[in-house]
Amino acid sequence: MFSKILIANRGEIALRIIRACHELNVEAVVVYSEADRDAPYLKLADEAVCIGPASPAESYLNISRIISTAEITDVEAIHPGYGFLAENANFAQICHDCGIAFIGPSVEAMRLLGDKIEARKLAKKAGVPVSPGSEGILDNEAEALKLANKIGYPVIIKAVAGGGGRGMRVAHNDISFRSGFNAAQSEAEVAFGDSRVFLEKYIVDPRHVEVQIMADKKGNAVHFYERDCSIQRRHQKMIEESPCPVLSEKKRKELCEAALRIIKEADYENAATVEFLMDKDQNFYFCEVNTRIQVEHPVTEMVTGHDLIKLQLHIASGEELKIKQKDIKHTGVAIECRINAEDPANNFAPSPGTITKYISPGGPGVRIDTHVHQGYTVSPNYDSMVCKIIVHQDTREEAIATMKRALGEFVIEPIKTTIPACLDILSHNLFVKGNIDTSFVEKSL
Repeated sequence: MFSKILIANRGEIALRIIRACHELNVEAVVVYSEADRDAPYLKLADEAVCIGPASPAESYLNISRIISTAEITDVEAIHPGYGFLAENANFAQICHDCGIAFIGPSVEAMRLLGDKIEARKLAKKAGVPVSPGSEGILDNEAEALKLANKIGYPVIIKAVAGGGGRGMRVAHNDISFRSGFNAAQSEAEVAFGDSRVFLEKYIVDPRHVEVQIMADKKGNAVHFYERDCSIQRRHQKMIEESPCPVLSEKKRKELCEAALRIIKEADYENAATVEFLMDKDQNFYFCEVNTRIQVEHPVTEMVTGHDLIKLQLHIASGEELKIKQKDIKHTGVAIECRINAEDPANNFAPSPGTITKYISPGGPGVRIDTHVHQGYTVSPNYDSMVCKIIVHQDTREEAIATMKRALGEFVIEPIKTTIPACLDILSHNLFVKGNIDTSFVEKSL
């Protein structure tokens, strides 16, 4: 095991990693921007180093400053958390070149799976279903239009280097395809510096179901079952749960085994989430692999009892997985709500500002992952998430009731948050029945 690592992130995930490190007797160094200089979690770290102004480009995305801090503080490894540099293969390569372990996959696996075209090819090679689509990059609008007509509308145009819903456009006819094709290319260029796009058949009203995987350097890999992340707005997840409430045991086994085949085909190590879209008949299609720990990882921790951050550290330090697939049990139901500083009544517009009143819920089966507190200022410079609330109960009905009770206790003022939207969703008849898909929020709220 490492003796000292650096956390190249901020907020609740930085705090989450600090806690895991200290339980393993590992020293934790955190970096922070000037906007985060008063964050209480900095005092819990063994060392805290300011790396620049509030702008992410000058701090949390500044590779040279992070590497310099790692060298000065003499750490053995860097944990990137999620977001920022977590899926940046160039950053992982620089860590490797500097003799610093990157707590994540190999550079080769990250580059392979970060390319949506190559990831599709890998999935097909592993015998995993993919939706009909282009076999390569589409840079000619006329040829792309021909393929769209061959596949049949609706289709989705996706950025090869995309993520978070950026560089994606759905087309239902030739007219929307032409405008969407150019828009997707332009958005991808701005967001990722890569305008390449490809085409897939659009699965209408699918569920978003993903499988948590952990793999070591020896080729051992296990899954921790699935999460249903269908409750989204603008391709951003709002509520996640495990297990998927409609998945049969037969399909669950097929889904989890398919995810493992992709990971093994990629010669992958460390944490990964294999994402699928599932239609009304429970046919699933490979979507992508997230080569990092997920925001929603606590959902899996609650239903399996395994600490995924600690497992990441053990694997990155060269240890072999000590758990076998038969040892991983799924018990009860867990639900997570992301509480963002956004105004649901105003199209989820950002609502930064200082929190003058903060009362956190509690009680049996309730977990709160957050770094905020009374007096904390939500910065407009970063992601709007201020808290994750996770509940775990024996049944889905009990989990929903506990989450509604806990959200009702939560006080975060005066900023606007997504708590009212989460309560509306949890009370909706279709959600209660488990009859949801990725368009639920747009159609039902």
